[in-house]
Amino acid sequence: MYTAFYSGMRDLKTKLIEAGEELGGRILIYPEKMIWDVGGLTPTLGKNLIDQLVQQCHTFDPTIVLNQRVAALDRQADDTIILTCATGERHWTRTVVLAIGYGVLQLAKLEIEGADRFEVTNLHYTVQELEPFRGKRVLISGGGDSAVDWANALEPIASSLTVVHRRDKFGGHERNVSRMRASSATILTPYAVESLHSGNGSAIDQVTIVHADTGVSERIDVDAVIVNHGLRYNFGSIKEWGLDMDDWNAHVSSTMETNIPGVFAAGDFVKHDSKVHLIAGTFTDAVLATNAAKLYVEPEAEKVAYVSSHNAKFKEKNLALGVAEEGEH
Repeated sequence: MYTAFYSGMRDLKTKLIEAGEELGGRILIYPEKMIWDVGGLTPTLGKNLIDQLVQQCHTFDPTIVLNQRVAALDRQADDTIILTCATGERHWTRTVVLAIGYGVLQLAKLEIEGADRFEVTNLHYTVQELEPFRGKRVLISGGGDSAVDWANALEPIASSLTVVHRRDKFGGHERNVSRMRASSATILTPYAVESLHSGNGSAIDQVTIVHADTGVSERIDVDAVIVNHGLRYNFGSIKEWGLDMDDWNAHVSSTMETNIPGVFAAGDFVKHDSKVHLIAGTFTDAVLATNAAKLYVEPEAEKVAYVSSHNAKFKEKNLALGVAEEGEH
């Protein structure tokens, strides 16, 4: 979304193609997660960051296409590119910026027979709202960033909170892990969820966990179970395009150029020497990729866009917001 916004700043005709039914990408998985590390923003809920990015994305009226997963990239004789989607739609362009994260995301689910029937009651793979867990006995299975963040968010409102992780070490940010360990949450490692139990057949009321080393198991009474075992990533046919990439990342230059002319990349999808794996870092990738795409199309263009305070494209927008230009009254 930020790439689409900055593309508008560079006066490029812009189309954003999204495989999902809404914009937001990976953040859609944790809308209630508090995000602290975006420059200039005080702690912000994931859903609020999405809302602001969507608004910003629309600034220069890009064409936005949803529910279309790009399957093929074909270069034409005139050096233009045709992107063909899985559903058959075709899109013509001169440049492409791949801001695809880790491809199509799927939550890793519990590999326990019959677990899926509890997804309509009290087995959760993401936390959309915190309030439904107030006063509940909550068990969280997982040890990554989201599991730790959910634990810290739910501990003050749950009647009890148990965190089960198959390893002793947690993968979340150190400060957040320390906060979780210092809370009233019960931390059980190295344990894994072995089975789910239901007295009435529709909701989980007990969970059996097993110690990874000793094989000793125990049952825990629960009102809700949250599973965060990570994501399964799927790049689909993109890995067949001839990109220089490893299992998870495309290798790019310092200006986000891939090895395919006219194709650039940004965000979690890329690997380069100065890569910063933060949301803030993806914004920088987006700027570099878009500037490189602009120069690919117009080699004589300025290397970067003017900052917004000096960019003529914002003059009318500032007036519409009631912001006076310097020297005007």
